[in-house]
Amino acid sequence: MRVGLISDVHANRPALEAVLDDMPDVDACVHAGDVVGYGPFPSDVIALFREHDVISIQGNHDRAVLGDFHDNFHEIPKAAAQWTTEQLTDAELAYVESLPIERELYDGRVRVAHGAPGKPNTYTYPEDFAADLLGEESVLVIGHTHLQAKAEFEEGVVVNPGSVGLPRDGDWRAAYAVLDVEAGTVDLRRVEYPKAETQMKIEKYGLPEVLVDGLERGELVFGRAKRSVTDSVE
Repeated sequence: MRVGLISDVHANRPALEAVLDDMPDVDACVHAGDVVGYGPFPSDVIALFREHDVISIQGNHDRAVLGDFHDNFHEIPKAAAQWTTEQLTDAELAYVESLPIERELYDGRVRVAHGAPGKPNTYTYPEDFAADLLGEESVLVIGHTHLQAKAEFEEGVVVNPGSVGLPRDGDWRAAYAVLDVEAGTVDLRRVEYPKAETQMKIEKYGLPEVLVDGLERGELVFGRAKRSVTDSVE
């Protein structure tokens, strides 16, 4: 069984479309949180998730759109989240609210969490990947850092497929991965997309200007120091 792995789409429709077009034939597509927030196409992205039956969980920006701003939530994403809330219909907000915090899939072989298991707002950086993050599952899929990485252990695999909509690893291309569930192997992938379309809409809608440069460079850092797996931050 092959599964497409995506995360942190952040309402970037052109990036999501490019990933879905580039992705090889898979049996399912799984998303590790942050469907919306930051980007200018929240309704379009929700529609694509429904159309393609994407299996998703909530990210911290999804919860922010619902009014849940946890500690240390920066003013820039807060402004974007409040704008997003105003754009979404009641049915679209209900979809975001319906998403679980975590999921266990494929007879418990795969766990999907946004930040870390049991710690949805925690940044788990690639250097924090360790076997003790794994529970009964053989594959742990996480997001939140927007940094594409994987690590293989005797106990299984920890993978962050990277961000579809707003990479932060210096590579602006949309990131995703393909998982072979039976073999426990993960292939990390990148694909170009028409980022200018997203940048133009950000400017048109008056979203934070820093997002335009972030999309251009594949980097977005504001008011946040590097944290370890044990810390809980925005």
